[in-house]
Amino acid sequence: MNRLLPSRPITHRLQANAAPAPKATPVATSLLLILSLPLMIFLHACASRANEPIAAATTAIAAAPGIPADGHVVTAGEVKQLLEITGTLAANQEVMISSELTKKVVNVPVKEGNVVTKGTLLFQLDDADLQAQLERLRQQEKLAALNEARLKDLIAHDAASQQDYDQAATNLAVLKAEIRALQTTIDKTRIRAPFSGRIGIIRTYPGALVSPSTPLTTIVDDAQIKVEFSIPEKYATLVAPGRQQTFSVEGDSTAYKATVISKESFVDQATRTLMVRAIAPNSQHKLVVGQSARLSIALRTSGDALQIPSQSLMPSSQGYSVFLLKGGKAQVTPVVVGQRDANNVQITSGLQVGDTVITSNQLRLTPNSDVRIVNLK
Repeated sequence: MNRLLPSRPITHRLQANAAPAPKATPVATSLLLILSLPLMIFLHACASRANEPIAAATTAIAAAPGIPADGHVVTAGEVKQLLEITGTLAANQEVMISSELTKKVVNVPVKEGNVVTKGTLLFQLDDADLQAQLERLRQQEKLAALNEARLKDLIAHDAASQQDYDQAATNLAVLKAEIRALQTTIDKTRIRAPFSGRIGIIRTYPGALVSPSTPLTTIVDDAQIKVEFSIPEKYATLVAPGRQQTFSVEGDSTAYKATVISKESFVDQATRTLMVRAIAPNSQHKLVVGQSARLSIALRTSGDALQIPSQSLMPSSQGYSVFLLKGGKAQVTPVVVGQRDANNVQITSGLQVGDTVITSNQLRLTPNSDVRIVNLK
């Protein structure tokens, strides 16, 4: 009969076979501390050196006196006096095409928007009745020519009177003149382009009866564009033919160049302005007749003008002033301004070449306050 073995001897046997846990000795602990001490010192030194620039910068900022601001050194440069005005683009040539006769249109061989050359057929009118009249006159001309030749031969043989010959010669000449007049009328039934240009909207089609008051279409020569504008009378002598002017149009940032070609011979009494016309190339046909043009008219140019950034000006009821940097302190200086552009303003009085103008943080400045320049241009 089997019996369960007691568990206590087994436990005792396992405990007897287990190896005893090693115990750390004081000597081993001391050796470990000695070996790791240099590593701890090295890491601490690296951390201290990494913090040195931050600490140095913080100390320098705290030690630097004055209010931080930007500065600009005044120098002499070129300044152009510009006059901003609005003008209008006009075609180099533009004509409303119409008929000289009251006739029916039988053919329109041209298309809207086509660029045509001078002499291109645009409209053909009905000329059937005119052709019939021309044929009748030509037949009469043949008979008159035979009669004139016969009488001329009789005159040579003294068989006819001079009066009869003169009458026959006159009839022949009249018929020839009537034929030329009729041919001229027939030519008017073929309406052709008077110059090279672009065809506009066609307003009539085959079958329509047109008269001299009926507009058929327009033709525009826009290979060159005229820029027409008016300037105040006080600048009438400053804009001379041959000078180039810059202009732009709505929706296009391109700066176009136009050359002044003529001026009106008188000043408009109502507006006290002078009409000026300039011309600009338009080979790409980007400019459209009738557009408004914004012009920058160059009036005067100064080569030694003083300019400063616009943000450095401080307006007041007495005029304008700026903060100058003198001996590390801010000094308020009144100035007189001249021409302006998008970023700079001309100073005509109050500054000299080499002065340093404070361009930022003016709201924190007071007269004789200490200033520390952060960025100098």
